[in-house]
Amino acid sequence: MRKLEIIIRHSRLRAVKEGLLALGVRGMSITDIKGFGRQGGHTEIYRGNEIQVDFVPKVKLEIVMKAELVDKAVDVIREHACTGQVGDGKIFILPVENVIRIRTDERGVCAM
Repeated sequence: MRKLEIIIRHSRLRAVKEGLLALGVRGMSITDIKGFGRQGGHTEIYRGNEIQVDFVPKVKLEIVMKAELVDKAVDVIREHACTGQVGDGKIFILPVENVIRIRTDERGVCAM
């Protein structure tokens, strides 16, 4: 099993979610976050004043899936999240040792 932590633009969330559901992903958690990467934030003009925005709003998806699905999921995410602009996001892939469904005590892939 693997956990994908995906950071993308808010505007790309619907397309990514629909693409992953079509792939067969059965669940995900979504969190609104703020941060910066290489772009280091950006500058905006507000009422004629230049303002430095240090933390850019993004959305973070967390998904646990079978290892066999990861490459296809990454392709779907890249296809739907990419705008070609700085700040499109990142995908982190982490190993998952075990999953336990609290209600039934099912473990492993059965608990996903």
